[in-house]
Amino acid sequence: MAQQEDVFKKIVSHCKEYGFVFPSSDIYDGLGAVYDYGQNGVEMKNNIKKYWWESMVQMHENIVGLDAAIFMHPTTWKASGHVDAFNDPLIDNRDSKKRYRADVLIEDQIAKYDEKIEKEVEKARKRFKESFDEAQYRSTSPKVQELQEKRDNLHRRYQEVMNAPGGIDLEGMKQIILDEEIVCPISGTRNWTDVRQFNLMFKTEIGAAAEGSSTIYLRPETAQGIFVNYLNVQKTGRMKLPFGIAQIGKAFRNEIVARQFIFRMREFEQMEMQFFVKPGTELQWFETWKQTRMKWHQNLGFGAENYRFHDHDKLAHYANAATDIEFHMPFGFKEVEGIHSRTNFDLSQHAKYSGKKIEYFDPDTNESYTPYVIETSIGVDRMFLSVLCHAYEEQLLPDGQTRTVLHLPAALAPVKLAIFPLTKKDGLPEKAQEIFNDLRFYFNCKYEEKDQIGKRYRRMDAIGCPYCITVDQQTLEDNTVTLRDRDTMEQTRVVISELQQIVDEKVTITSLLKKLA
Repeated sequence: MAQQEDVFKKIVSHCKEYGFVFPSSDIYDGLGAVYDYGQNGVEMKNNIKKYWWESMVQMHENIVGLDAAIFMHPTTWKASGHVDAFNDPLIDNRDSKKRYRADVLIEDQIAKYDEKIEKEVEKARKRFKESFDEAQYRSTSPKVQELQEKRDNLHRRYQEVMNAPGGIDLEGMKQIILDEEIVCPISGTRNWTDVRQFNLMFKTEIGAAAEGSSTIYLRPETAQGIFVNYLNVQKTGRMKLPFGIAQIGKAFRNEIVARQFIFRMREFEQMEMQFFVKPGTELQWFETWKQTRMKWHQNLGFGAENYRFHDHDKLAHYANAATDIEFHMPFGFKEVEGIHSRTNFDLSQHAKYSGKKIEYFDPDTNESYTPYVIETSIGVDRMFLSVLCHAYEEQLLPDGQTRTVLHLPAALAPVKLAIFPLTKKDGLPEKAQEIFNDLRFYFNCKYEEKDQIGKRYRRMDAIGCPYCITVDQQTLEDNTVTLRDRDTMEQTRVVISELQQIVDEKVTITSLLKKLA
């Protein structure tokens, strides 16, 4: 685990060094849990969004897009339940003066039991080698059974306090923390305060004068912008059920315990699609979207073993099914996308609070009803982090040197093609610039002539550029260049006129979509 944490620290450092992610307001020592995307980060982030948008909207005839405003009428958040129930249970350590989410402390404790169990299993696997029967060992090992019992009891108690009548049992939550002897990571003590609820929405004022202003909120999710526009889109687009509305946009949460770099931030970006269906068909559609979304992730080639579904034990009061797609980060399996069957809660609530009739007239059955909704919601920043974590490698080369390389999917890479003149003389820079000026219409290209060719290759490896071409003396003779592959480092001679087609087949979003189809 410590080794994985070291790798994660290197990834965070790499992001700043190579222009992917910077701490916000860095010259003023930053702002907690807020980050800026640098010149390479913004390109990669836009490519991720383009992959999602085109696979969701362009490839589905019955899904359309929307871009709702961040500011919304405050009653929106009363109707959605965010004003009354969008809270985190927080606990303070009196010695370190640090604040923690109580539910996360307990979930981390459950994860520690899981880790201890896995360590015991791995030790036995090494000891017994080929003859090892994992299922039998788990069911007969006293040590594993003892840990499993503790883990299951903790999990049961946790579910009871989270699902207590009338809301989370805050006293019960504190008692679990005390019983499990959970300590503050900073002070090492168990000197805890009571657990309290804290609303995560940012408030601001709208209006020119203080006496005439009213309180509004920065949206904590993008979904409500879709729900309040359901009628507008359905009528103007003459949409028939089932149909979806997709949106990419910023959301804001006043996270007290923001951690793990861009995994949990106060300002973040979501890619959400709300799919409206006939009541009674929602669970079939829920299963369909589970598989569709998992296929989208695995299409990037990171290996099926790095993904898993995590079905929710605790469902939101409005949901009748929910699951997360988790990706194997350096700090464990973590959620990158949620798929939820939200029933008709949202549209019904907005109908109730607005006084407007929000229904669908079904021409096939001549009846009107409130559609049910399947939601797919993915964090752009978490997706960005999962791609980076999988792509990062410190590779030992045959000559004993080490190169840091990002094995990014070519379609997501910030720079697709780097063009180098071998030297800064004999007309090579002019020829390289000519090629650059032609190909920049098709790809995000980079031209470099500074330093030895090997150093230029290393810089491109570090930002994940999939291809480099080198212009040399032979180029002037036969119009061919050296095309170098980032992952294999193999070099081949290619005719300049064929470059666009060769690279295009590998680096465009279209190439990803064709694999998906």
